[in-house]
Amino acid sequence: MSAGLCPVSAGSLPVRTRAAAAATRAVNGLSRRARAGHGTVAGGRVGLALDPLLLERLAAGRPTALVSGTNGKTTTTRLLAVAIEGALGPAAINATGSNMPAGHVTALAAAPPGAPAVLEVDEGYLPRLIATLGPEVVVLLNLSRDQLDRTSEVRMVASKWRRALAASPATVPVANADDPLVVWAASGAAKPVWVGAGLSWREDAVGCPSCEGRIGFAAGEDGGWACRCGFSRPPLDVRIDGDDVVLAGGRRLRVALALPGRFNRANAVMAAAAAAAMGAGWEDAVRRVGEVDEVAGRFAVVGVAGCAARLMLAKNPAGWRELLDLVCPGERPVVVGINARVADGRDPSWLWDVPFERLRGRTVVATGERCRDLAVRLRYAEVPHRTVRDEVAAVRAAWMAGRGAAAAGPGARRAPAPVAASSAASSEGQVDFIGNYTAFTDLMARATRTGA
Repeated sequence: MSAGLCPVSAGSLPVRTRAAAAATRAVNGLSRRARAGHGTVAGGRVGLALDPLLLERLAAGRPTALVSGTNGKTTTTRLLAVAIEGALGPAAINATGSNMPAGHVTALAAAPPGAPAVLEVDEGYLPRLIATLGPEVVVLLNLSRDQLDRTSEVRMVASKWRRALAASPATVPVANADDPLVVWAASGAAKPVWVGAGLSWREDAVGCPSCEGRIGFAAGEDGGWACRCGFSRPPLDVRIDGDDVVLAGGRRLRVALALPGRFNRANAVMAAAAAAAMGAGWEDAVRRVGEVDEVAGRFAVVGVAGCAARLMLAKNPAGWRELLDLVCPGERPVVVGINARVADGRDPSWLWDVPFERLRGRTVVATGERCRDLAVRLRYAEVPHRTVRDEVAAVRAAWMAGRGAAAAGPGARRAPAPVAASSAASSEGQVDFIGNYTAFTDLMARATRTGA
């Protein structure tokens, strides 16, 4: 329950709060009709201007879970909302990833009083929301470098999380025990739930937050870790073993997941563990997360100018590594897209930490506003590629190259016939598109507008 506030019904909210919530809904609706955005931020800002306590008042009386971390927030939030639906009913959720207070207000203003809330939260805002909302559960996924032009170093973030959780003893953190920084943060809580979810990107976790020594990792993504000072991976309550969830007593549940990739199995297990902490049954939670096959456009196969493209989002080196693991080895053409707007972070120097060398031997097209930065990185990775700034034209170029080679062999000059949108569900002739935030959303919006 929200800190310091009693349960409320819509009728018992202060007049100012009811007016602010109505304004939130109205402005967001207008924004959507005017196609000025997704209708998830503008109304929230207006509502908070009218009532600065709007978020706390709308959250009061709801079972609430917050989901935070560098990667996987949007997916895990969706999976958790689905996982608890059988036990608690439909949840208020900021499904499009608007993960700051304006987006949270929008999600809560659209939900009936008392409905559970599952909110994705930006890492920097998490301590504030723990303090003001007093959530039942906080899901801590991972911490790695991301948008350092405007975001704190990860050890600073971990320390802030630790202080916030120590001051909120009723909150249960469901924490990835394979990330030392997450463990450091959650160790300040009274009763953390430790999940062995794995960690493939360890470059930001080698420094011990306890003694500033060096953490050693055992072989394998889930092989454990420890520092000489004694700081080490805690005993696990839940872990992943292949396609199974293994509970502390040894009980196994198969996760038949529709979403691809090891990282999505990790997200699903974290979501199921959080659902169990909120009162859902393990069997029901695991079954429900397995039914989700798309999250906010991620992994959707869409038509782009007559071409079939699978859309994937990666925002930082850790996310790019996971997606390169997913698409490599393989034979599909790959389009990689980079912008550097405010939502992406202005500094694209992190490209040099991404193992683009794995794309050698593939048909690769670099696109986006910073496609030339990307082209330089690909050149040093010895990845032959084309550079096409426009995302739609880049997908088309990659698709034609792939379909042409398959239809007529090496050296073919004849362009194949376009693929109909209805055939986009087939993997034959698809292009894999991996882009950072605005590159991904720009292409997704254009595909939707064209009706392809």
